[in-house]
Amino acid sequence: MAVLPIRTFPDPVLKQKAKRVGTVDGSIRKLIRDMLETMHAEPGRVGLAAPQVGVPLRVIVIGLPEEEDLVIINPEIVRRRGERLVDEGCLSVPGYVGQIKRAESVTVKGRDQNGKEIRIKADGLLAQALEHEIDHLNGTLYLDHLESLDQLRKVEAEPEPTQP
Repeated sequence: MAVLPIRTFPDPVLKQKAKRVGTVDGSIRKLIRDMLETMHAEPGRVGLAAPQVGVPLRVIVIGLPEEEDLVIINPEIVRRRGERLVDEGCLSVPGYVGQIKRAESVTVKGRDQNGKEIRIKADGLLAQALEHEIDHLNGTLYLDHLESLDQLRKVEAEPEPTQP
């Protein structure tokens, strides 16, 4: 396994529509393992899409605190319900957050890492993460949901602990 470099805005791979995965083989499973390791190496992050590591394939991973990691290949949102405002950030837009609209709940279908069909109904943070990561697969960043980049807010980094 390996921690992969994160592509950041304005890298053109982030604006491309990712290709569907035909067969879940060893190379896809390795990509998934590397993506999970990369996501977990970034504190406080809950999701990662393959284009964020430079791979234009429809693969996402999500890791919520206290939950089992979720892997979805060729995910599609089949239903959205409600709407809410959320503060959102992204590994590919480091140091900034913006307030955007996301669904209150979503239903997503796709395949797991073994190629088995899955359907997930989610609300709250999981719904937001699913929408965010699937946006990446469609070449959309959360920035694209803002009326203007002036709506971005700079996030201060956590101060490093000082040695006694």
